[in-house]
Amino acid sequence: MCGIAGIISANHRRLIKPMTEALVHRGPDGEGYFEDSAIALGHRRLSIIDLATGQQPIANETHSLQLVCNGEIYNSPELRVELESKGHVFKTSTDVEVILHLYEEYGRECPKYLRGMFAFALWDADKQSLFMARDHLGQKPLFYYHKDNELLFASEVKSILASGRIEPKPQLNALWHYISLRFIPDDCSLFESIMKLPAATWLHWERGRLTSARYWDPSFKDKLKLDEAQVEEGLDELLRDTVKMHLLSDVRVGALLSGGIDSSTIAAMMAGFTDDPVPSFSIGVAEQKFNELPYARMVVDRYGLEAHEKVVKADLIHLIPKMIYHMDEPSDPFGVGVYLVSGVASQTVKVVLGGDGGDENFAGYDRFAGQKLADYYSYLPHWFRKQIMQRLVDRIPDSFGYKSLAQKAKWMNEMSFYTRGQRYARSMSFLRFTQDAKGDLFTTHARKQIDDEDSVAKILVHFDAENVDDLVDRMLYTDLMTRIPDHLLAIVDRMAMAHSLESRSPLLDYKLVEYAASIPGNMKLKGTRLKHILRRVASRYLPHELVYRQKQGFGFPMALWMRNDLSQFLTNLFKESRFVQLGIFNPDAVQRILSEHLSGKVDHNFRLWILMNLELWYQINFEGASMDTMQEQTHRLMASANA
Repeated sequence: MCGIAGIISANHRRLIKPMTEALVHRGPDGEGYFEDSAIALGHRRLSIIDLATGQQPIANETHSLQLVCNGEIYNSPELRVELESKGHVFKTSTDVEVILHLYEEYGRECPKYLRGMFAFALWDADKQSLFMARDHLGQKPLFYYHKDNELLFASEVKSILASGRIEPKPQLNALWHYISLRFIPDDCSLFESIMKLPAATWLHWERGRLTSARYWDPSFKDKLKLDEAQVEEGLDELLRDTVKMHLLSDVRVGALLSGGIDSSTIAAMMAGFTDDPVPSFSIGVAEQKFNELPYARMVVDRYGLEAHEKVVKADLIHLIPKMIYHMDEPSDPFGVGVYLVSGVASQTVKVVLGGDGGDENFAGYDRFAGQKLADYYSYLPHWFRKQIMQRLVDRIPDSFGYKSLAQKAKWMNEMSFYTRGQRYARSMSFLRFTQDAKGDLFTTHARKQIDDEDSVAKILVHFDAENVDDLVDRMLYTDLMTRIPDHLLAIVDRMAMAHSLESRSPLLDYKLVEYAASIPGNMKLKGTRLKHILRRVASRYLPHELVYRQKQGFGFPMALWMRNDLSQFLTNLFKESRFVQLGIFNPDAVQRILSEHLSGKVDHNFRLWILMNLELWYQINFEGASMDTMQEQTHRLMASANA
């Protein structure tokens, strides 16, 4: 696990050092460089496999190829045997060296042979070309900037900005879509001219020209012709094999244990592959209705895990700037738990396995069942829902709590007026900014600079894909192409690496994803029972009360905090809004959202979270505010709040 950077430019020798140093948190154990007349490569190392000789960049036998890679290749032992039988000579025991020899054998096809998480860059000195690729699901990030004959790339945007070659500027198209979708779609970043290499994609540079292609796209049409018991057995066997592969390491491997069925099943399987207690890491909160520690302890007790627990207080106002710094994007509520538990785990281990991907692969979110319920609800006459039910729904008082009745009722009634892809796409923006809401928020001047306003289309292009039939599978495939690489995995990678911790996700191994895609949709969402087939597998390892309890998740009462403890902080922050000063947001729209929330009229906590994060993100990335500066500002605004 590492951070990588590179630059093809006349000034590359001078710039590669600050670019690489900006990634020190991703690799605190060492650094390495390669330079020739055309390119400079930089690498920060977190030592996990081949602790003695695994330094990068790594060259092939003739030194015509140079590789920097961020990630782990879980099938490297098998690949090494195969490549050695073909005459390839390995210089190290590190897993990523197989990439060099695969490239010699298969060229641009080499990523297809890798089973792991990776983002790599490979310089071919003979051809004077650069080949880069990301793993199948996008577990490891890669960003780049290209202009004329100059190319910069890195694991994080901050590394590219550290070169000083680019003046940071917000990308308004990406911003427009982000505040609706909760992720940045396509190949964009929130920074003008800095691009994101999509998951399962390679990029080739030669003589200033870029070409790229997607090398993997699973089909949901080829379904297993097996009964449920056989599917369950196949999933259990594949998941156990996948977990075993993910234990490849020369250092201890721990488990992130939330108390949900995904991470609990992974931890239970890990325990079956070792005689020593598996270190597990769990966090809890004081508010008992959000606390999952009791369920995590069930797994600890059953399998004799080496438990590390911590009850945390999510001091969000001081935590958010740190999260934004490491994300290079606004932070997300989901990231709070990942950031905090990673901090706990990093005190004991360098590598952890987690349960990421279970909900996205096997239909574990309420929205999957909600789509079916909305179908039934839509049988009510259109006029009745529009005139009668809308009035009744509007009168339900909002408790400002998690999954409140008011929110559920409003969602159901509003979504009933759409079908299939339109409904799924619009449901993503329901708690955030719909197309109409964005029209009020953005100024006319800002909208004139946005040339791609259709956020719904970003979803429909995947939902309506030809390699999917079933409604449930269409939702899962859409998530696979959007939410997983651009939201879930972006957060997991950055929040773990903020603590120099490698987080691995067996449930997002591409072979397991392909198997999940082959399972009939009605085995994943059975009626309204979420994650049915995965629960069947989990029940082999976990207590019944854990497997079949209602999904909870780490959380905190943000809506209520914003109305109380944080109310004046938000008021003061938005009085100094950079986005209003820049002419991007309408001041009246921002103030209306805040006042409606503070008065208890409408729960806007998701929208306020986005707006608050954007303000802090701008100050950090465009005004150069340090963490000390952000802390001082927080104290100033909070002091004003308490005055």
